[in-house]
Amino acid sequence: MISRGLVGPTPGELDLHLFNEGSHRRLWEMLGPQATADGVRFAVWAPNARAVSVIGDFSSWNPIPLAPVASSGVWCAVVAEARAGHHYKFIVTGSHGREVLKADPMARRTECPPRDASVIPDDVAPGWNFDWADDDWMARRGAVLRGEAPLRVYEVHASSWRHGVESWDALAEALVEHVLALGFTHVELLPVAEHPYGGSWGYQVTGYFAPTARLGDPDGFRRFVDRLHQAGIGVIVDWVPAHFPKDSWSLGRFDGTALYEHEDPRLGEHPDWGTLVFNTSRDEVRNFLVANALYWIDEFHIDGLRVDAVASMLYRDYSRKAGEWIPNERGGNEDLVNVDFLREVNTVVGSTHPGVLMIAEESTAWPGVTAPADAGGLGFTHKWNMGWMHDTLSFSRREPVHRRHHHGELPFTLLYAFSERYVLPLSHDEVVHGKGSLLAKMSGDDWQKFATLRLLYAWQWALPGSPLLFMGSELAPWSEWRHDRPLDWNLIDHEPHRGVHDLVARLNHTVERHPALWERDDDPTAFEWLEVEDADHSVYALLRWAHEGRSAVAAVANWTPVPRPGYRLGVPWGGEWKVLIDTDSTDLWGSGARGGAVSAMAEEVPWQGRDHSVVFDLPPLAMVWFGADAP
Repeated sequence: MISRGLVGPTPGELDLHLFNEGSHRRLWEMLGPQATADGVRFAVWAPNARAVSVIGDFSSWNPIPLAPVASSGVWCAVVAEARAGHHYKFIVTGSHGREVLKADPMARRTECPPRDASVIPDDVAPGWNFDWADDDWMARRGAVLRGEAPLRVYEVHASSWRHGVESWDALAEALVEHVLALGFTHVELLPVAEHPYGGSWGYQVTGYFAPTARLGDPDGFRRFVDRLHQAGIGVIVDWVPAHFPKDSWSLGRFDGTALYEHEDPRLGEHPDWGTLVFNTSRDEVRNFLVANALYWIDEFHIDGLRVDAVASMLYRDYSRKAGEWIPNERGGNEDLVNVDFLREVNTVVGSTHPGVLMIAEESTAWPGVTAPADAGGLGFTHKWNMGWMHDTLSFSRREPVHRRHHHGELPFTLLYAFSERYVLPLSHDEVVHGKGSLLAKMSGDDWQKFATLRLLYAWQWALPGSPLLFMGSELAPWSEWRHDRPLDWNLIDHEPHRGVHDLVARLNHTVERHPALWERDDDPTAFEWLEVEDADHSVYALLRWAHEGRSAVAAVANWTPVPRPGYRLGVPWGGEWKVLIDTDSTDLWGSGARGGAVSAMAEEVPWQGRDHSVVFDLPPLAMVWFGADAP
């Protein structure tokens, strides 16, 4: 249960000290609106302001002055008339002497965009509490990091998932049913922190402590997470500590100075996104961000944060030309301050919530992203494998006749697959901005496109690393995703699209039953190539091992539209090898080239470095998985 107690009329001396030194772990209980015995206390950090007032429904939008609290930079006042649900803003008289109307950086609730006022949350009301019903989930959610449970992620943009689903409660009911049917273990939400422009998909945040009002109030989001947890589904949220938008009423030049951002545009502005860059060298700004990460985990039981745009934080010259960036004190391009910040936030989360995932969207070769911070790494638990995504999609879109000349693209990522703990993403970034849908990227006629897409998914699920798939990709749409329209759910009524949907579910449920496909993802001895040199036929075969060799999965992929009858596949022992996946199955809109056989008997014929082998007809543009327990 979460409940709120009363606070004093001003923040305490210890609270202020911890904040100013950058180590206040529950900052949302100090700044922003808080309940006191005499009304609602407003507190805001604006150290260079000449004056600060609060206005809102409680004062007929007439200003009520705040007073500075010692030399902390915090301004504070108690307003007796303020109530939960009232709208408010701050009038900040900046160092320049001009008054600017600002939203509360620590607002825990906001108006629904395009309106931009802050809202006093229900948690200041007397007797407020939230009763969680997810104790069982919370007790076991660390199983992924302990290697005791798999991670399979369904990425979701909450506001556009389905037409008519316009609240957190409605989304929870519909999404739980869909995710359970598909067999994903976790949902990953594009950022749900408040953002004014829907077209930013949440990646330009103005309300870091407020779940977007587009789908309801903060308690609605708590109910959403609680409902998914009760169904056994984890919730990951994308988190954006790299940059924020320039909206005049938001964080930018909050007290008339570059408070949250760097003053120098070579450090403080992002050239790609037209945004401002957080100045994490400032203790209070670093505190704001670290506390924000903890806020989502503590207050909403979030199971993981996928940290956006990490590469842009690591390099001072990221997307900048010569003369547009400032070297660090060593003369290099590394942003050493941000490196320290990332290590801090990962260390704090790891020590206080050891079961929570911290996932880096990091697209460079920075070493040790998932190595412990105290060993020189960044301390993340996982990293998106952007190289895998790029190489695999590049290969998939090639005409089959040309794939023989690019045979090394697919296995290349296995050269470094165990250097980090990876997520294999086919995310929203690959189906927007004119890139087309995944189906549209595939080569060939319609049948070949669907066959190649099914092959691509089976390849993704067969490799070491946790698969991530963006919502709608299970429907194989022809058009790319748009944030302002729902997914085309009618596609599931058409056989080829239904086949892709059913394959995704089959892959997930098969992986769940076969630990060889997940429990040793970070162990290079648990993966072997059986065939990786057959460029002439664009055929690859691999072997995955469970702990102690108690079971294995052997899989072979044919990336051409030419069937390979009588294909021999090496396996580690004799007996029956059951067919686990056949992406060419007729019930998936495949050709059924294998004839529907459910297993193959291994002969004592050495092949591909194994003492036994099975023989079967290898379908065109397809992947077949076989599995068996050790004798």
